[in-house]
Amino acid sequence: MIKIGIVDDEILARKVLEEYCSKIDNFELVFSTGNPLEFVNFMQQNEVDLIFLDIEMPELNGMEILRSLINPPKVILTTAYSEYALESYNYGVVDYLLKPIKLVRFLKAINKVSASEITPKKNNGNEDLQIKHDGIPISISFKSILYIQSFGNYLKIFTDSRMYLISETLVNITSSLSDNFQRTHKSYIANLERVAKATKTHLQIENKKVPVSPMYKIIVFEKIRSLSDILK
Repeated sequence: MIKIGIVDDEILARKVLEEYCSKIDNFELVFSTGNPLEFVNFMQQNEVDLIFLDIEMPELNGMEILRSLINPPKVILTTAYSEYALESYNYGVVDYLLKPIKLVRFLKAINKVSASEITPKKNNGNEDLQIKHDGIPISISFKSILYIQSFGNYLKIFTDSRMYLISETLVNITSSLSDNFQRTHKSYIANLERVAKATKTHLQIENKKVPVSPMYKIIVFEKIRSLSDILK
């Protein structure tokens, strides 16, 4: 899980960010406060992977917090003012969000955060997904998986050869998959390496159209473009 911290003295702004973060798989909100000193104290004893940091705050502003952190995590600045943008990039911030923050702009910002930099390594280098099917341990090659669909309290794993039905959730299985897999919809995870065609609403994988919801659209297509560049 990617541990998230929010530091913003505006209650409404914090609530908006908390709601947005709750929609992202692998985001775990570990700290949210309007008091920057509380956050500095929290950082002395805890680790955070990504901070959403307001600039204009009483007692200690966002830029001062950046200067005070010896080994800062990834930072996305949030503010109603644009004059700090140039200085903020001197501290290696990921992005600079102007309030009020729209969901689409939020998604673009988090997509700039390199998964390899803040996401724990998955699978320990394994090339297979380990599952239990009818109580029997089975290894499924990542390359053979087309997509995964949520089905009540179960998952349907569609592969080149067959479909497996297992008792699991999309959230839990995500940590066992390679980085080529991406949530596209509340009920689907797709193997982006197997995508033959992509539109604004779906991915074509073999003879199946896997839906892409507005919530995941930006992340899905950015990852597809990234994979295409790598595979060229």
